Amino acid sequence: MKAFEGTMMIHQPLPALSNSTKLLLFAPTLSHKLYRSFSAASPAHEMGLRLSKKVSRGNTPSNFNKTSSSVKHTTPSAYNQPTQERVLEEESPRVSETTLPLKTSQGQAFPIGVSEVENGINFAIFSQHATAVTLCLSLPKREKLDWQDGGMIELPLDPCVNKTGDIWHICIEDLPRSEVLYGYRVDGPRDWHQGHRFDSSIVLIDPYAKLVEGRRHFGDASAKLSKFLGTYDFESLPFDWGDNYKLPNIPEKDLVIYEMNVRAFTGDESSGLDPEIRGSYLGLIQKIPHLLELGINAVELLPVFEFDEMEFQRRRNPRDHMVNTWGYSTINFFSPMSRYAAGGGGPLKASWEFKEMVKALHGAGIEVILDVVYNHTNEADDANPYTTSFRGIDNKVYYMVDGTGQLLNYAGCGNTLNCNHPVVMELILDSLRHWVVEYHVDGFRFDLASVLCRGTDGSPLNAPPLIRAIAKDAILSRCKIIAEPWDCRGLYLVGKFPNWDRWAEWNGKYRDDLRKFIKGDPGMKGILATRMSGSSDLYRVNKRKPYHSINFIIAHDGFTLYDLVSYNYKHNEANGEGGNDGCNDNFSWNCGFEGETDDASIKALRSRQMKNFHLALMVSQGTPMMLMGDEYGHTRYGNNNSYGHDTAINNFQWGQLETKKNSHYRFFSEVIKFRQSRRVFGREDFLNIVNFLFFCIPNGMKFI
Repeated sequence: MKAFEGTMMIHQPLPALSNSTKLLLFAPTLSHKLYRSFSAASPAHEMGLRLSKKVSRGNTPSNFNKTSSSVKHTTPSAYNQPTQERVLEEESPRVSETTLPLKTSQGQAFPIGVSEVENGINFAIFSQHATAVTLCLSLPKREKLDWQDGGMIELPLDPCVNKTGDIWHICIEDLPRSEVLYGYRVDGPRDWHQGHRFDSSIVLIDPYAKLVEGRRHFGDASAKLSKFLGTYDFESLPFDWGDNYKLPNIPEKDLVIYEMNVRAFTGDESSGLDPEIRGSYLGLIQKIPHLLELGINAVELLPVFEFDEMEFQRRRNPRDHMVNTWGYSTINFFSPMSRYAAGGGGPLKASWEFKEMVKALHGAGIEVILDVVYNHTNEADDANPYTTSFRGIDNKVYYMVDGTGQLLNYAGCGNTLNCNHPVVMELILDSLRHWVVEYHVDGFRFDLASVLCRGTDGSPLNAPPLIRAIAKDAILSRCKIIAEPWDCRGLYLVGKFPNWDRWAEWNGKYRDDLRKFIKGDPGMKGILATRMSGSSDLYRVNKRKPYHSINFIIAHDGFTLYDLVSYNYKHNEANGEGGNDGCNDNFSWNCGFEGETDDASIKALRSRQMKNFHLALMVSQGTPMMLMGDEYGHTRYGNNNSYGHDTAINNFQWGQLETKKNSHYRFFSEVIKFRQSRRVFGREDFLNIVNFLFFCIPNGMKFI
């Protein structure tokens, strides 16, 4: 696919259009300029559509002052601000003999996004500060007009007709019911210091797009500059969940969570799978027997929302050799990662196969929890912006900005989603509901959830509206909701996360205290007992339960379990940042030698330490979570921030699993099953001596 680049076009508002209005598509071999000829006496106006062959990726501040024609037109803004100068190009038409009639009507404001209505396909997008919105379309099965060749139909929306409040909308009668690619050009105030980042040269993704089309194959460097656009499907039959299908509905007290990456789980050749399904949703299905044998009953999937794995390679930088394989860089909150479809099948196939994966996991009694990233997006910072959606649609609404219009950065990735703005909050809630209703997922783990506890100015809130709304939402009521209760600017809320007695938390204190005790730090016995009995010092308040503590020693971010007992220091040189990235406080011990060794005594000690960690985790009150690969001792060779390596560093090594089946792996599996067979380890209430004896004696439990 070719990257979009080149000209900019800003249109005058259109007059009101009747249902019989025809939109004429010019052949790409003729003029690509827009011409409009209106006849007040005519019942149907003929409007020529501009076919844009190249679209600028103008993502730098300097582009905000560029113009492309000497013909100017002024239009007052929607909020009675000083008029904005707007530029347009006009040229006599040269119409081809073949035209494509598209009948349009005013459309409707709701639902937001694309919907099929009685008289056609409705498009609706929110932008409070926009002064002009143009819908851009690429239709299927027209080679000369294919989006990959840069050709797009453009429909400027008339703010007097196609706008209700802050929502722009239009209905088109004759569009295909699937395979249409679409996006928006949005223009508005160019005042950078007021927080605006409008640039009408960029075609933007609809924030409510349910499917996103981009490059088809994961990590394809030849398509690293591919443009992403929304698409839809109203043609396929509903997914068949099956007559005997049911949700697992596992009580929180009984969960054993396995944190994993869809691609990394089967992406390695050692998986033995057909190359077409390695690293895909279908590939995960093939390995469900392993999950059952291990004994876990919930998977927590690293981000599966559409993300751009090639984001580091758009420009020269120290990280331009890496591929974002973890996915913490969301493009769109509604669409499943399309490059996890088998064989480069694209977004519709990805959606279908994701459902197949959920259905198969549920059939095996395994719940599906999604790691979701609502604290920031892929659009980066103002120094190296990458405008794909929110930034160009209404930066001042979707992102936190300071008094000078600069982006605030509480997520450590250049921008911070304005989560408690009413419009953004509703977007997030709609997204979560979509994943529950459409894809049947069972819960969510919220990355850097403390960001979601900040107001629109970044200040912490005692009762964040979004956090409360998620806890109280009727559709989300059956879901597990888990917070990572910190952010990158020091808002550390472990044990203090606003919860409405619903939210669970990643217990970072459990992780640190267990690591300190087992590596031999002094004075840790008392706190060890507190952590293993459910961290009552943190969670015994109101109606909170021990299972609201998500206990973990290892997660995707940091050392693997093997590296925790093999390295005293991080070794992140391969990341390209001089070893400056990644956490320095690992509380690890290398058992006497840094890294790999042939010393049998050191290797034996490391094996015992890994078993100590795993046993402690599985006999603790609370909800245990382990990391994919720790069941055989996966190593990243001391890299504690391996997000950018689509290699064996992150990929599950099935050959190594086989060599550990009767030793390390067998121990890990049996301990998980031991936990699940003993009621005492999955309590709904905090322990005291009376109920401890009540539960232990009937089960014949001796000292453990």
